[in-house]
Amino acid sequence: MDYRPPTDIYLLVAFWTGIGALGLTALVGLEIVWLRIAMRRLQRREQQLTLKWRPLLNAAIAGEPLGNLPDLAKRDSLLFIKLWLHLQQAVRGDASQGLNAVARRLGCDVQARALLARGNRAQRLLAILALGHMRDKPSWPELARAAHSADSASSVHALWALVQTDPARAAHEMAPLLLRRDDWPLSQLANILQNARADWQPVLADALVRVTPSVLPQALRLVAALRLDLPLLQLRGYLGSEAREVVLAALRLARVPGTLEDVRRHLGSDDWRIRVQAVRALGEIGDRSDVARLRTLLSDPEWWVRYRAAQALVALPFLMDWELAELRNAGDRYAADMIAQVSAEKEAA
Repeated sequence: MDYRPPTDIYLLVAFWTGIGALGLTALVGLEIVWLRIAMRRLQRREQQLTLKWRPLLNAAIAGEPLGNLPDLAKRDSLLFIKLWLHLQQAVRGDASQGLNAVARRLGCDVQARALLARGNRAQRLLAILALGHMRDKPSWPELARAAHSADSASSVHALWALVQTDPARAAHEMAPLLLRRDDWPLSQLANILQNARADWQPVLADALVRVTPSVLPQALRLVAALRLDLPLLQLRGYLGSEAREVVLAALRLARVPGTLEDVRRHLGSDDWRIRVQAVRALGEIGDRSDVARLRTLLSDPEWWVRYRAAQALVALPFLMDWELAELRNAGDRYAADMIAQVSAEKEAA
C-alpha cells in the first residue's frame, strides 16, 4: 500500500518556502537600497574632493608656488589619484612635473606602490598609471614583475610606465619580452615607443638575433609595425632566409635602397604572399627600371599581386600620366582593369 504524506506537511513546506522567498526578496531589496546610498555618498565625497583639490592642482599645472597643502584623508587617496590622473592625461612637460610634485608631497607615490603590491586588479592598474606618470624609480622591480604578468592590460601598461621612467633601461630589460608577447596591441606599443625609438631600435635589433626561429617571424612583424629600422646587413640576411615566413616578415622592413636587389629577387617567388610584399616594397624603393617589372606583374594570376602592382605604379612619382594611359590601353584586360580601379581609388581619396 502506497504511503501518502498528510496534506498538512505540504502546506507547511509551502508556507516556509514562501517565507524564505519573501526573506530573500527583502534582503535583495535592502542590498539595492544600501548600494544606492553608498553610491550617492561616494559621489558626494568625490564632488567635495574635486571642489577642494581641483583649484590647487590647476595652480600646480600653471606653475604657481603652493604653500602648505591641506591634509588628504586616507579614505580619499584613491579618489584623489583618479582626479590627478585625469589631469595628467591632459597635460605635458612642466605642467606634468607640477602635478607630480603635489602627488609626492601628499604621499601618493607611497600609496601607489602599496596598491601595486597588494591591491586588486583595478587598483593595481590605477597604481601602474600613477607611477608611470611620476616616473617612480623605486617601483621599478614591481613594475617589471607586472610587465611579465599574464594580464595583457596590466602588463602593457607596466611596460609604458617603465618606458616613461627610464626608456634606455626599459629597452635593455624589456626588449626580449616585447618580441615574445603576441597579446600586446601594436597600436598601443607604437604609442608607447614613439618617443623612445632611439633607445629601443638598436636594442631590438640585437634581441632579434637571439630569438628562436619559431618566434622570429612574429618579432619581425612587430618591428615592422613599429616602423623601426634594422641594420642593412641584418635585414638582408633575413631577406635571404630559407624560411618563407621570415622572408615575408622581412619584406615589410625593406624600405631602404640597399635592399632593392633582394626585393627584386622575390618578385618571382612561387608564394603569392611573398610576391605581394615584394611588389609593395618595390613601390617604395624602386626606380624607373622597375616599371617594366611591375607592368609584368599586372598580369599575375593572383588578384592581390595585380592590385599591389597597380598601386605601386600609380604611386611612383616619376611615372607620367601618359605612361599610365599607355598601360590602360595596352590590350591586357587584367592590367587595364586594375590600373583603372586603382586610379579611380586615388582620385576618390
